[in-house]
Amino acid sequence: MNTLYNKNIFLFSILICFTFFLASCGTPQNVVYLSNIDTAKYTQIPKAAFQQPLIITDDVLSISIQTQDVTDPSTFNQTSSKSGGDGAEDDSKISGFLVDQDGNVEIPIIGAVKVAGLTTDQTRQLIKVRASKYYKDPTVQVRFSNYKITVLGEVVKPASYKVPNEKITIFDAIALAGDLTIFGKRENVMLMRDNGDKKDIIRLNLNSSDVIASPYYYLKQNDVIYVEPSNARVSANNGAKVQALTIAISVVTLLITIITRF
Repeated sequence: MNTLYNKNIFLFSILICFTFFLASCGTPQNVVYLSNIDTAKYTQIPKAAFQQPLIITDDVLSISIQTQDVTDPSTFNQTSSKSGGDGAEDDSKISGFLVDQDGNVEIPIIGAVKVAGLTTDQTRQLIKVRASKYYKDPTVQVRFSNYKITVLGEVVKPASYKVPNEKITIFDAIALAGDLTIFGKRENVMLMRDNGDKKDIIRLNLNSSDVIASPYYYLKQNDVIYVEPSNARVSANNGAKVQALTIAISVVTLLITIITRF
C-alpha cells in the first residue's frame, strides 16, 4: 500500500509539472522597458542624435506666408486642418501642398519650388527668399501635414497616427498606440522604414537601454512599427494546443486511476 501511495504521489507530481511546463511555454518573460538599467542608482545614458527628416515626394506640407504689410491684398496663407480624435490619421482632414513627383510644390504667386531632399527649415528659408520678391518682410512657416507613424501588432490601439511635430521617438509612437499589451515581445520589435525603392527592416530591443542610443530611436515619416506576439498569445489563440493539453491531462489522470485500482 505504501508503495502504491508513493507511486500515486510520483504520478501526480509528473502531472503537475507537465501542466505547469505547458503553461509556462507561453508566459512572457520580458515585460519591463529598459530592464537592464539599475533602478537603485542615478543613471545617464547616451542618446541618439536627432536628424531633421527630409521632404520626399508625396509629402503634404503646411505652408504659411504672412507679411507685415496688412494692406497688401495678396497676403497668402495656407495651413493644414487639424485632425481630431486620438490622433489616428484621417486622410480626409489633411490639406496643404503636395510634393509632386519632381519634388516641387506649386505655391500661388511664387510658383514651383523644389523642396524634395530639404528639411522644413531649409524649405522655409528658400521660400522666404522667393516670397521676398512679392511680399514685404514675409514670415514663413513650413510643417508636415501628413507626418505619420504606423503601429501594428500587440498594442492597445493599432493604427496610423499623424504626428504634430517631427521629433518623435519609438516610445512616443508606442504611447500613441496605448502601449504594448502584456503579450507584446518587447525584446524584438520590428521597425520598417522606406529607403528609396527598398524597405529597411530593423529589430529593436526595448528591454535594453541601448535602444536610446540607436540611430533608429527617433522615427521618420511613414515608419511602421510591428510588435510581434509572444508565445503566450500564440498559445492562447491556438485551439489545437489547448485541446492537446486537455487530452494529455485526461490520459495521465486515466493512468493514475488504473494504477491505483490494480
